[in-house]
Amino acid sequence: MADKPKERDKRNARDDNREEPKKIQLPSAETQLRALAILDEVLKRTSQNDPRRDILELLQHQLVVDERQMQEARAAIAQFDQVYAKLTAPANRIGTYLGSPQEGIAYVALGDSEFYTNIDPKLDWRSLRVGTRVKINEAYAIIGDLGYHPEGSVLKIAETLADERLRVALDGQGLQSRIILRSTDLAKTLLKPGDEVRLEPSMRVAIEHFQKQQTKDFYLEKIPQIPWSKIGGQEEAIRIIRDTIERPLLYPELYKKFGKKSLKGILLYGPPGCGKTLIGKATAYNLTRSYADKLGKDVHEYFMYINGPRLLNMWLGETERMVREIFAAARERAKEGYLVFIFIDEADALLRVRSSGRFLNIANTVVPQFAAEMDGLIALENVVVLLTSNRPDYIDPAILRPERIDRKVKVNRPDRKASTEIFHIYLNKDVPLSPVWVKEQGDLEKARQALVDESIKYLFEKNRETAFLEVQLQSSRRETLYWSDLLSGALLMSAVERAKDFAIRRAIEKSREDEGVNLDDMRQAIRDEFKENEIFPKTDHLEDWLKLLDYEPENVVEIKPARQGESQRRIDSVV
Repeated sequence: MADKPKERDKRNARDDNREEPKKIQLPSAETQLRALAILDEVLKRTSQNDPRRDILELLQHQLVVDERQMQEARAAIAQFDQVYAKLTAPANRIGTYLGSPQEGIAYVALGDSEFYTNIDPKLDWRSLRVGTRVKINEAYAIIGDLGYHPEGSVLKIAETLADERLRVALDGQGLQSRIILRSTDLAKTLLKPGDEVRLEPSMRVAIEHFQKQQTKDFYLEKIPQIPWSKIGGQEEAIRIIRDTIERPLLYPELYKKFGKKSLKGILLYGPPGCGKTLIGKATAYNLTRSYADKLGKDVHEYFMYINGPRLLNMWLGETERMVREIFAAARERAKEGYLVFIFIDEADALLRVRSSGRFLNIANTVVPQFAAEMDGLIALENVVVLLTSNRPDYIDPAILRPERIDRKVKVNRPDRKASTEIFHIYLNKDVPLSPVWVKEQGDLEKARQALVDESIKYLFEKNRETAFLEVQLQSSRRETLYWSDLLSGALLMSAVERAKDFAIRRAIEKSREDEGVNLDDMRQAIRDEFKENEIFPKTDHLEDWLKLLDYEPENVVEIKPARQGESQRRIDSVV
């Protein structure tokens, strides 16, 4: 029994002498949380010859696969959560930014309502512009800027107001209007009545500017230089125009002394092709030059050429609207210092005599509108209205009364003297003459004068060749109309152009560059002009045509060609 304690002591001594096992270095806390990281640490500590290493490497591979699948699953779940959050999140409202009274605060229009709301601190409130679209969250706070809306109504400016406000016409006539704001981008833009602006959809802010378009149908940017000397044979018409329009402009003090008002309107009437339109353009050019010389500064004319029939519109009120626009443009340009000329060609089509009201007649509304616009020009000194017509008796008397259209000037057919002046204008020194003709006359100036004189002599002869029409009157008297009775400035110009064509054709055929116009060319051109019968009536309605020949239709029984054998045309009896 005694030996047992001794053996126990020896065994304890051996145990004390044994080496203590080494402590294993555990990975960091982050590594401990991941099985793969722990396994990597174990493999580092395992010998390559250890039979357990294969199992550890297989376990490592499986953990890598599991880790990758776990990451893919997490990404899919995150994407699903994001899509789900977007689909279930409430939609952002879109409003219109109207301004900021202070930092971080904004006025916002949302439909017909306005809100005093906050701005997301992440958003630079100074970058917001009045009129832009903004995103609004559930709390009605601005969280984003979407810029200006690409669409919207386009309206005309009726008036510019203080505090960057505008009054726009909703109906095109100014009878219904609305006050709107300017966008930030239009705050410093020069806007004028008549200009157009595009409004954002809530129609509270103008966000885009369109300058007023000049309607080229009735506006000529530049009047051709037509001095009075280029108007042949219309001295009386020119004198009346200068007396009634030019002198009040040049001598306003004298007219004021006599209490004389300047005239606003003149009617030019007469046969077609006799220079009514040419006189209108020459009036604009010459009056502007004289007015500029008087003032000692540059003055520009604003010539509005209106073709009467083109203004007629089938839609109710549309013609009246165009009339208002024309006079509004005239008043605006007059205030800017322009000398304005409203030239209405074929005025009888636009301002026709009104009916009794039993039938729909566009003149019943257009004539009163035109008359009202004419009355509105009284206060303006530099606006002139010129009307032309072949049938002035078709124009409503309310237009032709004094203080509207004050003077009626007849533009007559050219007589011998006027025809000579017109031929001199078109057979000028720039037109080459035939060398043979020049040699026969002695020199170039004599040849040109002789060509005009001989052409006039041929044109005004009264013989069988130049007889054109026979007119039988109620009094049983017959009258013969010759070429000279049917002349017009346009016809004389056309004859000269035909003669040039003959000379050009001869120069090409003979390969001679020195060819020019001769007397045979002029005679043939005159014959061809009347042979084509361009002025001969082509319908049974002869009243208009007879008026242009200065015949009263009720006094005419029959009209027919003077040379029955050469023309098969017959004109039915008027009665």
